[in-house]
Amino acid sequence: MQLAVWTYEGPPHVGAVRVATAMQDLHYVLHAPQGDTYADLLFTMIERRGKRPPVTYTTFQARDLGKDTASIFQNAARDAYERFAPKALLVGASCTAELIQDDPAGLAEALELPCPVIPLELPSYQRKENWGAAETFYRVVRQLVDRDVRPSPREGRRPLVNLLGPCALGFRHRDDVLEVRKLLWNLGIDVNCVAPLDAAPDDIRTLGRADFNIVMYPEVGGEAARWLDQALHQPSIRTVPIGVGATREFIAEVAALAGVDATEALADEQSRMPWWSRSVDSTYLTGKRVFIFGDATHAIAAARIAHEELGFEVCGLGCYNREFAREMRAAAALYGVEPLITDDHLEVEDAILNASPELVLGTQMERHIAKRFGIPCAVISSPVHVQDFPARHSPQMGFEGANVIFDTWVHPLVMGLEEHLLTMFRDDFEFSDEAGPSHLHGAAPVAPRQAEPAMPSTRGELAELPAATTIAWTAEAEQELKKVPFFVRGKVRRNTEAFAVLQGRGAVDLATLYDAKAHYAR
Repeated sequence: MQLAVWTYEGPPHVGAVRVATAMQDLHYVLHAPQGDTYADLLFTMIERRGKRPPVTYTTFQARDLGKDTASIFQNAARDAYERFAPKALLVGASCTAELIQDDPAGLAEALELPCPVIPLELPSYQRKENWGAAETFYRVVRQLVDRDVRPSPREGRRPLVNLLGPCALGFRHRDDVLEVRKLLWNLGIDVNCVAPLDAAPDDIRTLGRADFNIVMYPEVGGEAARWLDQALHQPSIRTVPIGVGATREFIAEVAALAGVDATEALADEQSRMPWWSRSVDSTYLTGKRVFIFGDATHAIAAARIAHEELGFEVCGLGCYNREFAREMRAAAALYGVEPLITDDHLEVEDAILNASPELVLGTQMERHIAKRFGIPCAVISSPVHVQDFPARHSPQMGFEGANVIFDTWVHPLVMGLEEHLLTMFRDDFEFSDEAGPSHLHGAAPVAPRQAEPAMPSTRGELAELPAATTIAWTAEAEQELKKVPFFVRGKVRRNTEAFAVLQGRGAVDLATLYDAKAHYAR
């Protein structure tokens, strides 16, 4: 555990709160001190929910530690049942309460409440939020599902599926569910249950009615789907339909498993992304360097869209949830980049600066980093801020999701005609390099964070120029530098100056600029 200004994931009990908040007729009794109740703000302020999460906190104080904190928990659990009358009760401890070892599971069992009690053991100092959500949903499914409920004979009925993984505080989860429902309806398939989002304990009991499961978000629904496969022999579809190509694959896999004809669903003409990505101005985007970071599901899907459907060059790819490191390494190998698997936003910042991308796709952290350095950016993954829970329908999945993705990614980029005009009128105060493009931000980019000087590596990377070192540029070299796109010009300047220092050259002239370019091209 480390202290950080930002964090990609909270502790695992926050993941449990996300599952509890997503479901109906379920309550979570969380053994936690004052100060650990901040999770409410995530839903009421960021996700803009109209009611607070169904969570009762014990909120013991420092003076209670010398007394019986176990009785405080039992009283809170008893009061929560009497007040809210849930159909099932989750019990667990926050990261701080875990240290006093009160055993919420045993304490709740001793109360003999007239509803199922689902104990959560979430190791706060080894695991994080997404794992906590997946573990909580898995425990709910395992304890509540009725193993005697099985699919009825297929003759005379439409196929039935469960949608697993949509959750509270998820990135566009509600909108994605609507799009996937549309795809399934066009295939002649009905939805038995969406869980955990809007599912009640009674719905979880009947999961076995479905013929198979669709894992929309593996970070939350993956473990439960594996258990259902083992316990009930329900197969799962794990292709995530983000992007046109993945959506077509998803439709084909679902149709094959359900035994239905996919022709009509595959002929859907709502997707305008393929035409737009081949249009005149969009072909200008071919070869744009894009850096992608987020949760594994969205980052891997974004990399495929960028490479296969928009013709971008993936110059960086990574995720913050280590549970999906294997999948991320396999995806990064497809694009010839080193996978970045970290939860340190400063490490991500350094990777972005070193990659010199023309577009960053990431979380709200990457958006902040990109805006500081004047790099176009779009958000593709949680964690996100309030503006990424839009009032409009804005899915990521399905053909309409592909349209939304195209619009979202292209909007922050400088298109062909715009860059031409910016170059033509760069001497005008309104269009100067210092002003920057209007769609990024009003102020000029701040100076990059200075890294420690490093020795050149075998990969041809040069040392950072020491802060106290200054080197002159000739007028011809300055003029040539202006031909470099503004979003990578700072990187080119720093590299050229570092090259000149190592070569012992007193100033940067045209020859030095070209020599540095040749050096980095190797």
